[in-house]
Amino acid sequence: MIVEHSLTLIWFAIIAFGVFMYVFMDGFVLGIGILFGLKSSETDRDILMNSVAPIWDGNETWLVLGGAGLFAAFPLAYAVVLPALYLPLLVMLIALVFRGVAFEFRFKAKRRWGWDLAFTLGSLLATFAQGVALGAFVQGFPVVDRQFAGGALDWLTPFSLMTGLALIFGYMLLGSTWLIIKTRNSLQRWAYQLTKLLFMVVVLFMALVSLWVPFLDNNIAQRWFSWPNIAYLSPMPLLVAACTVGFYRTLRERHEILPFVLAIALFLLNYVGLAISIWPNIIPPDISIWEAAAPPETQSFMLVGVVILIPIILGYTAYSYWIFRGKISQDMGYHWAQNPL
Repeated sequence: MIVEHSLTLIWFAIIAFGVFMYVFMDGFVLGIGILFGLKSSETDRDILMNSVAPIWDGNETWLVLGGAGLFAAFPLAYAVVLPALYLPLLVMLIALVFRGVAFEFRFKAKRRWGWDLAFTLGSLLATFAQGVALGAFVQGFPVVDRQFAGGALDWLTPFSLMTGLALIFGYMLLGSTWLIIKTRNSLQRWAYQLTKLLFMVVVLFMALVSLWVPFLDNNIAQRWFSWPNIAYLSPMPLLVAACTVGFYRTLRERHEILPFVLAIALFLLNYVGLAISIWPNIIPPDISIWEAAAPPETQSFMLVGVVILIPIILGYTAYSYWIFRGKISQDMGYHWAQNPL
């Protein structure tokens, strides 16, 4: 029993890690894609795309890891979540295809407006679909006889639409802080100014989500506001407040790297907060990780491959970011690699 519980916890941690890595690493790329639509200058658009073009295509690895891990380690959760979120997940995948194709063909096209539109709309729709799926997941799914018992549009609620909109601004914040690191002069000044505005909007959405989530389920409210839980969990809002103050100060002092780091920290703290709210359920409101877990033999077999695979992915990712470190310009990055002459 101890071994079974340990394997289930390990797999839960692996999937949670994979999902967060995708949100973090593809989040700012999607944010760049949304910000791309705000710039009309061809030069600025080239720089925005070049800032992420050499590193974007490894991000979906984490998405595949999370999905495959869910299928292998928690098949009941996979069987419920997929039909419950079929439409938003389908929109997300189609949008990611458009975003990826735009990366490959924009610099080769004579008329770029179509690929520019694909890049922006693909990033926007993918982000919104992810936020809607997150909101619907937190709200929970009806399950009868280990099957999804809801309708095709149950995910479409005011809360899920709000989380979809919130994630758009959150990814834009990650994207703008990434541009602060990668750009210079007027484009960097634009990124600083935009980051200040986005930061205020994101803080507002964070407060709205924090106030709304406890009203979704009485158990969540009891977890956060009953004694002594309120004392045990008090470091979470305090850390969020500290990151918020630190973020504001780093912007005012014109730091380059710290705003991006603190934006990631805010995402992580909110991610952990949502995990605390639904724990130990993997299908809110009442299917736990223990009930949804695959047999220990399956989990053990899959774990061997994951233990080998994750360090390879991390090493490749770190090497990619190291190679493409530093400031970017119009004649660097993907455009240059595609057209070296």
